[in-house]
Amino acid sequence: QVQLVESGGDLVQPGGSLRLSCAASGFAFSNYGMTWYRQTPGKGRDWVASLFIGGNTNYAASVKGRFTISRDNAGNTVYLQMNSLKPEDTAVYYCNTVDHRFSWGRGTQVTVSS
Repeated sequence: QVQLVESGGDLVQPGGSLRLSCAASGFAFSNYGMTWYRQTPGKGRDWVASLFIGGNTNYAASVKGRFTISRDNAGNTVYLQMNSLKPEDTAVYYCNTVDHRFSWGRGTQVTVSS
């Protein structure tokens, strides 16, 4: 059974940092590009960052230069390092494959507020 379990969200002040983790199981993790998405109340999920099999990365314009996506294939985990956080980064963050083929996890709440 495929599972995607996000963690690491917290309440943080503007300008702060967080590192999100997504533990994957039930599929051949190293064979898939992975992506982070985020969602705010009343809106759909927005793409944040992708890490492809070859190592290439893409970032949404709103997070480029502040967020870094990485992965640990041995640990079946994908990470999102978030620096210089802004209030508009407040959202529930989710991970999935690049083509979001698996069921969504519960996400992890990130709140940026003073």
